[in-house]
Amino acid sequence: MQIILDDTNVYEQLYPFAVVQHAANIRIGILTIKEKWELILGQEVKLKGQHITKGNEEADCILVDANIIPTKEWVANLLSSATVDTTVQESHLSKKLECSADIFKYNDWALRQDFNLFTCNRASEKISNSNTSINPSAIFIEKGAQIEHCILNASEGPIYIGKNALVMEGSMLRGPIAIGEGAVVKMGTKIYGASTIGPFCIAGGEIKNSVLFEYSNKAHDGYLGDSVIGSWCNLGAGTSNSNLQNDAGQIKSWDNKKQAFVPIGIKCGLLMGDYSRAAINTSFNTGTVVGICCNVFERGFPPKFIPDFSWGSDRYRLDQVFEHIDNWKKLKGKSITKEEKEKLENLYHQ
Repeated sequence: MQIILDDTNVYEQLYPFAVVQHAANIRIGILTIKEKWELILGQEVKLKGQHITKGNEEADCILVDANIIPTKEWVANLLSSATVDTTVQESHLSKKLECSADIFKYNDWALRQDFNLFTCNRASEKISNSNTSINPSAIFIEKGAQIEHCILNASEGPIYIGKNALVMEGSMLRGPIAIGEGAVVKMGTKIYGASTIGPFCIAGGEIKNSVLFEYSNKAHDGYLGDSVIGSWCNLGAGTSNSNLQNDAGQIKSWDNKKQAFVPIGIKCGLLMGDYSRAAINTSFNTGTVVGICCNVFERGFPPKFIPDFSWGSDRYRLDQVFEHIDNWKKLKGKSITKEEKEKLENLYHQ
């Protein structure tokens, strides 16, 4: 039975994280939604939706909304009862991302689910004696990871350290936390649960209940809380966000599907799309949404909604978009691809 993850009906509500990528590539917990499915099933799953136009339709398949976060129990129920081409719904065994803020709201749950799934019947690398560890049975370290002279507190949730990650001395990690493959946590960093530092990211300063997708940087002092940062983003030194209003009231955040600001809860920080960057000492207000490919530099608080391809208060030139993405990618040994250029050009002219 082939599983096909479809974001046709859900990508708009997950703005700005399903603009460049398929919604199934959203990271929550340790893994992306697609990776969770493949780990549970032991086979590849296919994608259907706005970014996938052919080669994904099969006669014997189950069509599943890409915003559903699977668990082993939920998938077992699906496979035992689903009919072909049925769009299934959430149950008490799973979670569904109804909006982008749900990524950080459900990250605690997802981290615990992934930790149990990903580390089952596997042995962790030894925790170096230079570290202070609390509840070490809930700490899992992959091969090649380097952690020395740090505090690892898993008393309130598990801590996962990915392959070849580097957690520099003086860092304090309080679970549930995931540090992805090849990620770097800089000296003296404070990370509270429930936080995910994605593969090849750089983390520094103070981070709480936030998710960074792959290859993004929050490398310096400053606060990031109740936030989601897409892929290939950079937050300049001293950048911070507010995640709670001074009156502790309801925060309104931009809903791209409704084209309006809507209540999102009393906690919400920054939601930043892929390839976007913020200048040093940028101060983001509660519930700020930054689209894809934005260069944010403002006096005072930036607007609470910054549209795709913004250059300050102007429009980013497409040739500059490509050049600057490529410059940032070269810092991590990568280059912008032809496919990325074609996709971004199409989005730019929409």
